Amino acid sequence: MIKPGMYISERYEIIDKVGSGGMADVYKAKCHRLNRNVAMKILKPEYSSDKNFVSKFRAEAQSAAGLSHPNIVNVYDVGDDDGLYYIVMELVEGITLKKFIERKGNLEIKEAIGISIQTAQGMEAAHANHIIHRDIKPQNIIISRDGKVKVTDFGIAKAATSNTVSQNAVGSVHYLSPEQARGGYSDEKSDIYSLGVTLYEMLCGKVPFAGDNSVSVALSHINDEATPIRELRPDVPLSIEKIVQKCMQKKPERRYLSASELIADLKRSITNPDGDFVKLASVSVPDSPTINMTDAQMESIKSAAKSPAVYYDSHPDAVSNSKKVQKEEEEELDGVDPKFEKFIIAGTIVTAVALGLALIYLVVNLSGVLDIFKKNEDNGVTPTPDTVFTPTPDPTPTPEPDGVEMKELVSVVGMTLDDAINTLKLISDGFSIISDKEEYSSDVPKGYVIEQYPLKGASIAADGTIELTLSAGPQALVIPDVKYYSLDKARSTLESAGFVTKPAYESNSEFESGMVIRTEPASEEYLEEGQTVTVFVSTGPDIVMTQMPQLLGKTEEEAVAAISKAGLSLGSTSYASSNRYAEGLVCFQSYAEGERLANGTSVDFALSTGPEQEATPTPQPDDTDDPDDVPEPTTEPVDTPEPTPTPTPTPEEEPVYEYRATALISDWPDWLEETGTATLYVTISQDGNDLVIYESDTLFTASDFPYSINISLAEGDGFSEGAATVSVWFSGVPYDGSYMVELKAVRVN
Repeated sequence: MIKPGMYISERYEIIDKVGSGGMADVYKAKCHRLNRNVAMKILKPEYSSDKNFVSKFRAEAQSAAGLSHPNIVNVYDVGDDDGLYYIVMELVEGITLKKFIERKGNLEIKEAIGISIQTAQGMEAAHANHIIHRDIKPQNIIISRDGKVKVTDFGIAKAATSNTVSQNAVGSVHYLSPEQARGGYSDEKSDIYSLGVTLYEMLCGKVPFAGDNSVSVALSHINDEATPIRELRPDVPLSIEKIVQKCMQKKPERRYLSASELIADLKRSITNPDGDFVKLASVSVPDSPTINMTDAQMESIKSAAKSPAVYYDSHPDAVSNSKKVQKEEEEELDGVDPKFEKFIIAGTIVTAVALGLALIYLVVNLSGVLDIFKKNEDNGVTPTPDTVFTPTPDPTPTPEPDGVEMKELVSVVGMTLDDAINTLKLISDGFSIISDKEEYSSDVPKGYVIEQYPLKGASIAADGTIELTLSAGPQALVIPDVKYYSLDKARSTLESAGFVTKPAYESNSEFESGMVIRTEPASEEYLEEGQTVTVFVSTGPDIVMTQMPQLLGKTEEEAVAAISKAGLSLGSTSYASSNRYAEGLVCFQSYAEGERLANGTSVDFALSTGPEQEATPTPQPDDTDDPDDVPEPTTEPVDTPEPTPTPTPTPEEEPVYEYRATALISDWPDWLEETGTATLYVTISQDGNDLVIYESDTLFTASDFPYSINISLAEGDGFSEGAATVSVWFSGVPYDGSYMVELKAVRVN
């Protein structure tokens, strides 16, 4: 029994249980070796006792531990302790997408697209590392508190589907692809199908297929078509409906072939929601060959799919009522059903026979046997085998007549349209060049050729047609509205939409500190993909400023009244001598008259005690004991000491000021997440003057931020009271944001 306070592997302390799934329980724990909180997924006893499952689970989880992506929950460790098998993962504070859908019913369209894009980006990173999730569903998608989407359970899904277990033990069948439901081969396109079902649920608030039991739902995935989204929710754009429809195609080769293609269409749907850019045509791919089958064969496959041999329950009664299925310990879920395998063999035989007949026909045709029965239309003679013409494959769609001059093409990709036309015309003036097609490109400038057909090296007729595709430049995307978002959430939203973000800060009394005020360019405007959007973040209410009144020469009561009237607060009162101000009058104030101060600033002053009195030295008698040493009286006149002149009052010193402010460095750059540490270098600039105000070799971490720096500048530094800009370098790399501070003049003498 796992309880709070229990230690696992002498490293992980269990804090609390946070959830439970079909195969494991999830706990919040603390790693005492690295001093951080983590999530621990511990396998349930029925799986821990299955050595075959555990071995697959460990292998796949260790493979998933190699993944590192912002949209994937990181796997830190895999291990076991006295029969407890566990995965240690990144702790994400948030809510599962399933609970989020249950709360809202159905999501906003842009919200659903944004979540789908981030999920697909996580899938894309996994697929690039040859890792298939096989259990994409809302329960395995977490939305963190800052709005970032993370996919979890990579590895555990593979282990589950690789082992022969009952349906109740595997993940929800509502998101299962048809090939998984049949027990067939699953790949990247299986994950895309499951994401399509998830997007369907986000938009409609319910799954596309439901039933009384898992078997009926699985059969619906194989045989039935989902209700079109626009029938359930008319405000969904046409492009989104087609994207979901393409993701949920029954045949894998008709879906998106990669997560990258899906992401591109999802982003395009944001700017062109009613566009007809989603292609649903059948596509043949090498790893998914299409076999044409008769209606009888299809009926047999469907009946085989409904056979209890494919779907069975672990209950003893159900096993006794169905045909006994022999299971080997190492059997994979991806294995093909025996009945389905028979039809594949039959189809293969039919295909082989057809190919054999075609080959025989081709040999006979090329040997000229069939031409014996044809008359030559030009000279009326029967051609001999030596005169048979073997056609050369032509890259152009229209066959050219004999004797047409052929030209070999060169590449014009990367040229301007005029240069491309001139280059092609040098090969043949008869070329017909079509250039009415454009595609967006973030790499190729507008007006340059990005694709040609036929390709370089192809031989075409001298009067053939060449199609050129031109770059339309980067795609113009609509800027999402991130007003009232936190900076992290705004960044995530804008970057998911295809933009680069740059923060800027300003005071604002209507927005809380850290909240986004606006963007520049403004929301709902169009901007090219990859361009920078400045995000203005509030630093809180603006400080109310006031002017320092004149206190010198006033009585104490008058000075106190002047301080109160200016909105300042009374500081300490002291006493000092003054040759300029009479006793009882103010002879010193801590801030100069007219200086701008924040409301409530504490002000000190001193009262005069009058001119400083110099002590007159008292003459001391000559210390002698010898009466002979006593000087004889003299009749000479004694010099009378002249009176000491009164010292001239020293003029008051010229005031000396410093310019002070506090800079709060609030952000830790995302690109430092991998290294974890950085040095800090800070400068301040104003009206062309630049000065280093902070430089340290100390390594900082994300936990050190926000970090406060006190700024104190002398008059000789060339700065004055008013606004100044603070710039930050992390490990020598300039940060893309800046901080505005207000320098205040403070008298220091």
